[in-house]
Amino acid sequence: MDSRLPPLTALRAFEAAARLLSFKHAAAELSLTPTAISHQVRQLEDRLGVALFVRGTRRVDLTPAGQSLYPALRDGFDAMARAVQTVHPQERPRSVVLSTTMAFASRWLLPRLARFAALRPDIALHLHTGDAPVDLQGGGAQLAIRYGPGRYPDLTSASLLTSRFAPVCAPGLRVRGVDDLERVPLISFEWFRRDAVTPDWPLWFAHAGRAQVPRQLHFSDEVHAIQAAIGGQGMALVNLALVADELAGGLLHRPFGPELPGHDFHLAWPQSRDSDPELIAVRTWLLDEATRRATPPTLG
Repeated sequence: MDSRLPPLTALRAFEAAARLLSFKHAAAELSLTPTAISHQVRQLEDRLGVALFVRGTRRVDLTPAGQSLYPALRDGFDAMARAVQTVHPQERPRSVVLSTTMAFASRWLLPRLARFAALRPDIALHLHTGDAPVDLQGGGAQLAIRYGPGRYPDLTSASLLTSRFAPVCAPGLRVRGVDDLERVPLISFEWFRRDAVTPDWPLWFAHAGRAQVPRQLHFSDEVHAIQAAIGGQGMALVNLALVADELAGGLLHRPFGPELPGHDFHLAWPQSRDSDPELIAVRTWLLDEATRRATPPTLG
């Protein structure tokens, strides 16, 4: 191995923590302790001379340097895993690679994965996260969850979750009416792909029949925008399906409307794998989980 590369153990620890956005979940996946994961990541950061994570109380988020490093390592480890399985086909696990966005993975999917592991211990479900759609025909993943209109050539798709967007904020901001938007920052995030009905603040103000308030706090991704809202940094216009737990638990509240419709989250998979038993099992579980979701709380 090139001596200029950091230790493989440190790179593996970083890749797992970056994919799961959690030292705890990465430790469980790699059969290590969270302290060991933290130590390996710290060694890598010291070796590279940059911070890779912003460390929070209950979760971690990638810094710009971490976001730059993660995709290459993810693809590298995926390639190594496929190579090993090719050499030892008799040891190939019954695995499914599920691709989705980082926001959907961290906000909706990760809290539910333990239920799938308990229900189907015979299937190893691996997550592949990224905003750019993965080529399901090329074998990078077998199943994807995507936000969009659901038209995917040569793929079968099914609606998973309906999206509604509305302003939410931490209760501590004491926002009760639309006039309160004059005193709190508006949190926005960068959309990977936009269209005429993208539910952003300009469209919301148009539906509300009010002039837009210019004060905005902008983030590169939806995950950070939601965390900022939970942290009381302002009012965010977000997908209610991704903050249902925080709304139900009182960490966020939805003081007023209007709501904006969004695209559905869709399951998509190659038509050639319609009858694949592992994919059927994962799809059935995901659809069951979607029907169990709590109805977003009413205004207040």
